[in-house]
Amino acid sequence: MSTHEPVASTPALDRVWRRGKDFLGSELPIMCGAMTWISDPQLVSLMSNLGAFGVLAAGNMPPETFAQYVDQTRALTDRPFAGNVITIAPNYLPHLEILCERKVSHIVFAGSIPRASEVQKAKDSGAKVLCFASTGSIAERMIDYGTDALILEGSEAGGHIGHVSTVVLLQEILFNFPSLPIFVAGGIATGKLIAHLALMGAAGAQMGTRFVMAEECAAHPRFKEVFIKARAREAVSTPQYSAKLPVVSVRALNNHAMEHFGELQMGLLEKLRLGEINRQDAQYKVEEYWVGSLRRAAVDGDVEHGSLMAGQSVGLVDRVQPLRDILAEIVRDADAGLAEARQRLGT
Repeated sequence: MSTHEPVASTPALDRVWRRGKDFLGSELPIMCGAMTWISDPQLVSLMSNLGAFGVLAAGNMPPETFAQYVDQTRALTDRPFAGNVITIAPNYLPHLEILCERKVSHIVFAGSIPRASEVQKAKDSGAKVLCFASTGSIAERMIDYGTDALILEGSEAGGHIGHVSTVVLLQEILFNFPSLPIFVAGGIATGKLIAHLALMGAAGAQMGTRFVMAEECAAHPRFKEVFIKARAREAVSTPQYSAKLPVVSVRALNNHAMEHFGELQMGLLEKLRLGEINRQDAQYKVEEYWVGSLRRAAVDGDVEHGSLMAGQSVGLVDRVQPLRDILAEIVRDADAGLAEARQRLGT
């Protein structure tokens, strides 16, 4: 078997996965979330080559570097993949322009709420647009703006998160917006759950933490080792100390980086009080901290002082595997989950 031959779905799964597969143009409606410093051209292209769906992380990298990443990914795969742009990143608009110019097939807006004109710009390039929805009202606004699909992400997820759990969002969003594909993220690590989400109406799922454990993922071995040992309750979210400095919560494993973030917020709030910095620049300082701190852990392997961004599903991962094996296991478990559901229903 070729190492790039896609992992096959099953006839039973195809019946519940068809909408997601058609939207993504993939064999499996399974997205690898865009993880800064981790979702690079190698992981993204391999994900798509193996039949799932890779999402390239822009983070706040220099525009010329991101353009190279897009070109490198395209050179490594002829299958669809997405580019993820962070609306609160200083280089957001150049990143969006790069994806539109290069006609990337799917564009994911993350970080905060994009403008309607930005969603339209992406659609005018020919891309299919996906927007995150962490509340029902945000879902409604994104639909009004013209998004082609939603990513429902619960607070169990790693990295930047909203404040509402996946279970609540399923009832608030998935059950109430049947008109477009909805992919579910946050706390997902098994194929069995993805199968049950599909039975609820989900088009597919997005995972990040599970794919950090792929052999081919470039995350540092020490970063992965911490994941193996971690328990779900150890992936905690950061607080916001004051409405004067709005920050998007981040979920990560508790270590010195999380403690230092509290000190950073207090220092920035004092500078705001003294008029030494404006709110926008303070928010940029926060994002710069997380980008640099994540690199320190994921790339350099400093797991004591770098950010260990992880979802609560970290408690469900216990080994490093080839990406092909991870995807095959997800398909196998999802198919078994459907069979169990049919048996319960007596069909």
